[in-house]
Amino acid sequence: MNVDLESLAEATSGAIGSLISTTILYPLDTCKTKYQAEARSSGRIKYRNLTDVLLEAISNRQVLSLYQGLGTKNLQSFISQFVYFYGYSYFKRLYLEKSGYKSIGTKANLVIAAAAGACTAIATQPLDTASSRMQTSEFGKSKGLLKTLTEGTWSDAFDGLGISLLLTSNPAIQYTVFDQLKQRALKNKQNNADKGTSPASLSAFMAFLLGAISKSIATCLTYPAIRCKVIIQAADSAEPTSKTMIKSQKTVSSVLYGIWKREGLLGYFKGLHAQILKTVLSSALLLMIKEKISATTWVLILALKRYLLLPRGRIKNL
Repeated sequence: MNVDLESLAEATSGAIGSLISTTILYPLDTCKTKYQAEARSSGRIKYRNLTDVLLEAISNRQVLSLYQGLGTKNLQSFISQFVYFYGYSYFKRLYLEKSGYKSIGTKANLVIAAAAGACTAIATQPLDTASSRMQTSEFGKSKGLLKTLTEGTWSDAFDGLGISLLLTSNPAIQYTVFDQLKQRALKNKQNNADKGTSPASLSAFMAFLLGAISKSIATCLTYPAIRCKVIIQAADSAEPTSKTMIKSQKTVSSVLYGIWKREGLLGYFKGLHAQILKTVLSSALLLMIKEKISATTWVLILALKRYLLLPRGRIKNL
């Protein structure tokens, strides 16, 4: 049995980091998602900022509803990050082995990251759609995962898949920028270190900082598509009075046209500050946690290989 242990370690540490960061920032994520979805309405504006969403939950005594859909989001986040990091690490190692290069260039990194992101989007789209619908439902009225997924047709569970595939450029840009910044930081750190010392590693603060910078760049470049995705996935939770209008905006092109018609060019970036606040903190925490637990994860996986994958006779002789 040939197992790519390095890719497995990357995937496991990335998934654990995603699980922790998602749980910590979930109330902020709920406020952000409800704010973005409500901002599409052409009628009365209910939320003017993130604070309005939080105040509504407090005034209705539904503070715990800020966590509605947390289980689904964690499941989707864990699976997606595991698939992404495994695919990214595996494709990266495969490219280096086949090409004979010692390092990977920016263009190749973008292609590899996009390929891993596409696999992730297809595998987790139903969970992503369900979590968005649960978050944008009224406080205290969120339905369970199974009921949310079975309300419409099977194709409804894949609402926004096309734009999710388009958004694979977001993590591709993020991790490419992060890897390049990380290599530069480690190179400078290693040059300043004494010979014979252990390989240099990023500090928690440096990993957090590089993660925030890389995600900020990726978010600004892809935000129009991000907002379109929120609108498409939150459509079924819209008010009955606007249901007909929303149903006609199921495609990316119609949503883009609707934003342009009602809000103009700046409408494509409405809510950008909320998106950056959430995603930068989430990605920075994810990468920081991943960097700090990677070594431990690697040791544990090596131990599992030693005691589970070796022949029984050799285990007894250890």
